[in-house]
Amino acid sequence: MRVLLTGGSGFIAAHVLDILLERGHSVVTTVRSSSKGQKILDNHKSYNKDKLNFVIVEDIAKEGAFDDAVKSDPPFEAVVHTASPFHFNVTDVQKELLDPAVIGTTGILKSIKKSAPTVKRVVITSSFASIINPFKGTWPDHTYSEQDWNPITEQQATENPANGYRASKTFAERSAWDFIEQEKPNFTLATMCPPLVLGPIIHYLQSLDSLNTSNERIRDIIQGKAKDEIAPTGTFIWVDVRDLAMCHVLAMEKEDAANKRFFITAGYFSNKEIAEIIAKNFPEYKDKLPTSSTPGGDYPKEGLYKFNNERVIKTLGIKFRGLEESIVDAVKSLQSVGA
Repeated sequence: MRVLLTGGSGFIAAHVLDILLERGHSVVTTVRSSSKGQKILDNHKSYNKDKLNFVIVEDIAKEGAFDDAVKSDPPFEAVVHTASPFHFNVTDVQKELLDPAVIGTTGILKSIKKSAPTVKRVVITSSFASIINPFKGTWPDHTYSEQDWNPITEQQATENPANGYRASKTFAERSAWDFIEQEKPNFTLATMCPPLVLGPIIHYLQSLDSLNTSNERIRDIIQGKAKDEIAPTGTFIWVDVRDLAMCHVLAMEKEDAANKRFFITAGYFSNKEIAEIIAKNFPEYKDKLPTSSTPGGDYPKEGLYKFNNERVIKTLGIKFRGLEESIVDAVKSLQSVGA
């Protein structure tokens, strides 16, 4: 298939790109600058311009931002949309989180409908943030699944950046499903809802400063920031970035994934477990790491919500990696950029 991949230099998208190319698809990826695009090409030298190229979309929140990007010769058959802001250092939640997420998502769908009639499947990266009910705490008697939607309101969204991030994912995904229902476009949709995404970074894109938010906890632990107290885990479920990337590609390829939402998680984890895995596999960090008696980072005493990930296992046929493999590979990839 010929595929448009948005946000190609992102943590998840970089893995999606590798899998798409390995599986024989031809890819055009959007980037914010030509230097980022060139970096991607330089690191995939065995693929010619017919197999891999890039197009610049500077601001995904601009009206019509993707109008030109969706046009291609030969034409696109699928779009994988991963580009969306994920960080908490914002001053204006509406302008920096909500607008780019919602306008970026509906904007690309409008552009596809208007200018790319050959596209048959669109896959969008959403988040567990659009599933979780943040007002219920650890909610031990509840099982989360694709049926759940975060009930956050417009008013709550602007109260703080954490609410703003969760709302941006919720509103963006809802707007995508509304678009499908109201506009009846020529393509079907699949949305990916992962919780915390861990695992190796693609080395040529990252420095330790520009690390994706999810992996920062691994960097902080190996840098000694958890020696006296381990930070609270926050979200207690996770998925490896390579498994999530494979789910994006399978959701694009498989007929059965049409118009489905996928809650993609491998299971539970805690920051304490991450520290233990690092201690076991990387003795060189011994002096910087917490010990078994260090407080913090554990599971909540009152118990934890359950999860149902049957749809993603059955429909996409994915087998999830374990936490130890993911953390070990993440640490090795951080070492390669100077951790």
